[in-house]
Amino acid sequence: MRERRIRMSARRVMLTIASSFVLAGGCLVMTRAASEKTQEKAERSRVAFSHDLPRLMGDKLSVTVVEVNYGPGESSASHSHPCPVIGYVLEGTLRTQVKGEPEAIYKAGESFYEAPNGVHMVSANASDKERARLLAYFVCDQHSPLSVAAPENKSVEEK
Repeated sequence: MRERRIRMSARRVMLTIASSFVLAGGCLVMTRAASEKTQEKAERSRVAFSHDLPRLMGDKLSVTVVEVNYGPGESSASHSHPCPVIGYVLEGTLRTQVKGEPEAIYKAGESFYEAPNGVHMVSANASDKERARLLAYFVCDQHSPLSVAAPENKSVEEK
């Protein structure tokens, strides 16, 4: 009877050890799968843009996203935005220039920041063959038009 108990205890120990190996192997497989999923997620998402915002009244914040479309060779008249704007080019190539800054070119997948009240001297499709599309994210703390004519345009229009 004693031998039988020893054999059963030995079997339990062996089963416990075997189970531990199976569980450890399963954990290793699960860890590897989780690691691969994390890697996939990292490849699926990226920080496209990060920029500090100017001081805003937090109790009145709103965000508006506008899709802007420029046909081949099209442009906008000079204008200004009272709110900070983050732009993301979806398609094509955009040519911009804010007064006092050099002209910049942004291609699909690129982002940019526009400070509030900057005068946009150039906002145009850089191509005369393909369209350009961008998303403009307006972060506002006041109710006002998203775009206004540039100050020099206002005086010309009044004459």
